[in-house]
Amino acid sequence: MSIKLNGNELTVEKLVKIARDGEQVELAQDSLRSIIKCREMIEEKIQAGEIMYGVNTGIGEFSEIVLDDTQIKDFQKYLIYNHAAGIGDPAPIEYVRGSMAGRINVHAHGNSGCRAEITQALVEMLNKGVTPFVCQKGSVGASGDLAPMSQIALVLLGEGKAYYQGELMDGKIAMEKAGIAIPGLQARDGLAVINGSNVLTAMSAILLYDTNCWFKQAEIAAAMTLEALKANMKPYSEKLHQVRGFSGAIRSANAIRKLVVGGDLMEGKVKTRVQDAYSMRSTPQVIGAAHDALKFAKSQVEIELNGVGDNPVFFPDENIQISGANFQGTPVSLPMDM
Repeated sequence: MSIKLNGNELTVEKLVKIARDGEQVELAQDSLRSIIKCREMIEEKIQAGEIMYGVNTGIGEFSEIVLDDTQIKDFQKYLIYNHAAGIGDPAPIEYVRGSMAGRINVHAHGNSGCRAEITQALVEMLNKGVTPFVCQKGSVGASGDLAPMSQIALVLLGEGKAYYQGELMDGKIAMEKAGIAIPGLQARDGLAVINGSNVLTAMSAILLYDTNCWFKQAEIAAAMTLEALKANMKPYSEKLHQVRGFSGAIRSANAIRKLVVGGDLMEGKVKTRVQDAYSMRSTPQVIGAAHDALKFAKSQVEIELNGVGDNPVFFPDENIQISGANFQGTPVSLPMDM
C-alpha cells in the first residue's frame, strides 16, 4: 500500500517507511490540481512581464536583474550547476530518499510554482528506485539545503549521478533504465526543487525515529536490571510520576512497569529494600527527560515536513507571490541540537 503525499499528513514514521523501507508513494489528486493551478498563475505572470524573484530575475545580489525569455530557461539550469557542490562521502540512500519525499510534500501544497512534471518525476524516482548521488557535506542550512538538493536536481536534467538497482551510474542512464522521462527544468522549476531544508529535515526525522528505538532498548535494559537486582518497584508507580507531571517520565515508568508485569517483583513475591540506590530509582526521570526533548524535536520536524519550505511562495487564490526565508533551517536544527 502506498503512502499518499498531500502536504499535510507526513509523519516521521511514514518518512522512514519511504526512505528506509522503500514504501511506494502517491501524489494526492487534490495536490496535483493545486500544483497545476499554481503553475498556470506563474505562466500568466511571465507572459504579462510581471517581475517574480527567482522566476524571471536572478537570485541573491542579482535579484534586481531581470531576465529575458531566453535567459529564464537557461537560468534554472545554471542555477543548479552553480549550487551542485559538495564534499565527503556519499549521503546514505535513505537520507536522499527522505529528502525527495519531503520535497514532494512541499510541492503538494501548490505554492511552489513548478511544473507538475517535476513533482511527478520525483515520485517516479522514489517508486522505481532511482536515487541521486549526493555528497554528505556541503549544505549551509541557513540558506536551506541548496547544494545537496541541487545534486538531486541534476538528475532531473539528465545529468549528475544516481543509484539504480544497487549500481552508481550517470543520471541520464539511471532514468532511462527505470523508464522515467527526464523533465528538464523550465522557469522556476530548479529553484522549486532546491530551495528548502529537506535534507536536514529528512536526516532529523530518521535520527529521531532511531533514537526513539534506542530509548525503548534502554527501558528494556532497565527492566532487566531491576529484575536482576530485586528492585523495589514503588518508584515506578504511575501515581508518583503523575503528581510531578512530566509526560516523558510518566511514559517511561509505564513502559518499564509493563515489561515486568506478571513477574515476582510486581506480584510482591520477592523481598525488596525499603529504598534502592538512587540510580535504580531515577530511571524514569532520566529517560523521561530525553523522551520529552525528543517529543519537542519531533513536533518541529513534522511541522517542517508538512510546511511550505520554499521561496518565493505563490498564492494562486490571491494571485500573489511573497518572497521571504521559509527555507531557513534553524526551526529544525535548533531543537535537534537540544
